[in-house]
Amino acid sequence: MKKVLVTGASGFVGRNLSEYLPGRGCEVHSFTHRTLDLLDEAAVAEKLARIAPDAVIHCAAAGGSRKTGYDAGRTDVVTKNLRMFFNIARALTPGTRMITMGSGGEYDKRYSLLKTPEDHFDRHVPADDYGYAKYVISKYAEKAGNITCLRIFGLYGKYEDYTFKFISNAIVKNLLGLPITINQNVRFDYLWIEDFCGMVERFLEIKPAHTHYNITPSDSIDLVSLAKIVNAAAKAKSEIKVLNPGMNTEYTGRNSRILKELGGFTFTSYESGVKKLYEYYAAQLNGLDLETVKKDPFLKVCKTSGNMDKQ
Repeated sequence: MKKVLVTGASGFVGRNLSEYLPGRGCEVHSFTHRTLDLLDEAAVAEKLARIAPDAVIHCAAAGGSRKTGYDAGRTDVVTKNLRMFFNIARALTPGTRMITMGSGGEYDKRYSLLKTPEDHFDRHVPADDYGYAKYVISKYAEKAGNITCLRIFGLYGKYEDYTFKFISNAIVKNLLGLPITINQNVRFDYLWIEDFCGMVERFLEIKPAHTHYNITPSDSIDLVSLAKIVNAAAKAKSEIKVLNPGMNTEYTGRNSRILKELGGFTFTSYESGVKKLYEYYAAQLNGLDLETVKKDPFLKVCKTSGNMDKQ
């Protein structure tokens, strides 16, 4: 049984992994900010020494969200992300692996990312603080030998922030009889969270040939098509509103490297994933923050024209 330490366990990714991995050959030790301050170098070193994990899955992160205006006015995003990462990396023993969550933003989201392969990394230095922090982490991981970076372009599933994350937000709006509003259509790679967890599980079992992997589905999809899939899963259809014409800057990654590493992978279809998530929210509806969904305060933060928006 592998002993695994998961950071960021109260967040979308960490929480799902903390539920998924137990019972799959893993003894999981999950930590939130309240139970382990990753900015505390001594606390991190003590925890890793005491638990002696076979692997650390680093999911905690600061910034990079539309909900916070993409870090407008913040000056701590780079510092926090780098300190958290390096406090863990420096505490790893020679036999301990680390899987850290990267981002498609490492390729620099000022440019169109059209099925971007991993060898496009370092063609540009990201201009935004979140992308730059992830970029620096990846540069370090290239030399480390025991760190694997999984570059996420888009994930969806239970526990994501439904007040602004597109697929969950669209489902909740439909359940409330509200229109699904899109600032501008754009193509993304959205990976079903259970597929993501299955890929991470596989990485715990192998010795990866590379440091970096785009962790994306084979099929990309645009937001209007996703809204139609939400309507197909619903009892009643929502009006789909697109506020600005044209297509926004694409944000997709090539997944040939990870498919070769894993010997192939069967992805959950968008139709199946959205249907499962719709059923989840239908059962949870009364416990959600419905007033925020109705007000839709984060729509105005969406970027349009040549700018990429991580919905």
